[in-house]
Amino acid sequence: MDLGLTGRVAAVTGGGGAIGRTTAKLLAAEGAAVALLDLNLDAAADAKAWIEGEVPGAAVAIITCDVTNKASVAAAFDAVTAELGPVDVLINNAGFSRDKYMVKMAEDDWDDVHDTVLKGTFHCCRAVLPGMMGRGWGRIVNTSSMAYLGNKGQTNYSSAKAGLIGLTNALAREAGGFNITVNAVAPGLIATPRLRARPDFAKLEQRSLALTPLPRLGNEVDVAKTILYFCSGLADFITAQTIHVSGGR
Repeated sequence: MDLGLTGRVAAVTGGGGAIGRTTAKLLAAEGAAVALLDLNLDAAADAKAWIEGEVPGAAVAIITCDVTNKASVAAAFDAVTAELGPVDVLINNAGFSRDKYMVKMAEDDWDDVHDTVLKGTFHCCRAVLPGMMGRGWGRIVNTSSMAYLGNKGQTNYSSAKAGLIGLTNALAREAGGFNITVNAVAPGLIATPRLRARPDFAKLEQRSLALTPLPRLGNEVDVAKTILYFCSGLADFITAQTIHVSGGR
């Protein structure tokens, strides 16, 4: 099935991470040129090599980008345009958690998470929207989290991810008249290599399995396939939506 992505240019922030690079691989397999934007160029280079091995002939660029910095974002998207062409698809995937109870949370712990997850998405959307509007087509997918519903010890992360869903819904209404869709995915506990390396992984896995209707944890492919759906022609008339990638939890 042709998903309508051949010849499109996609930018993926946090492109060196498990979800970012897997999403980029699926987009490349559908004929899109992909730019991996990341602060960690070694991780992005590894992701590029992996994608090129999995998808022969894939057009993959790696671009350094600090999504919290407006100038860095502008330079990164200028570089993407110079190397691959104007961005048609934006995947806002950069983010991290820094968990502490609020009474023990330093202000930097709050700011760093919000600046990356929420303000970083703002910067990246602002960078690509004028071009998308001018061409009359665009796809933006934001990676939120089931944590938007609230978790103990995650007031910074939960509020940033909740804000991302609000941003998604508002921007979808602003951009819809230009044939631009804006959607979000909200993963539950996803067994990425980083999560599996945690010393408490077995405990996390058992607790999650007890609460999840489907009999396994999610993985990065589950999230990437949902993002691909939102980018594809299958979702042409879908916007302002959030899909929980959580196994029904």
